[in-house]
Amino acid sequence: MGFLDFMKGPDIGQGVAEYTSTSGAVLLDVRTSQEYQEGHIPGSINIPLQRISGDVIPAKKDTPLFVYCHSGARSSQAVRTLTKIGYTSVKNIGGIAAYTGKVEY
Repeated sequence: MGFLDFMKGPDIGQGVAEYTSTSGAVLLDVRTSQEYQEGHIPGSINIPLQRISGDVIPAKKDTPLFVYCHSGARSSQAVRTLTKIGYTSVKNIGGIAAYTGKVEY
């Protein structure tokens, strides 16, 4: 592994595959509603970053959450927030900008 490998963000394709194979998992898109309507990963739920709180997440605290945004920055913030409010299985899978799979509109 080279130095630049540490600079890369999460592999969203790998994250989506892990989400798909995890029973009961939730795929959470933390972009704005407008961004979500412009294209999102099938099966994802949109809760914009600024609305992230324990009362809006449709999952128990131990539910596996896979979080993405446009580039990975907002999803990183969301993971920190979700962890602080008690979610125990939260993973930042990166940004949809790097995603090459199917997208819904």
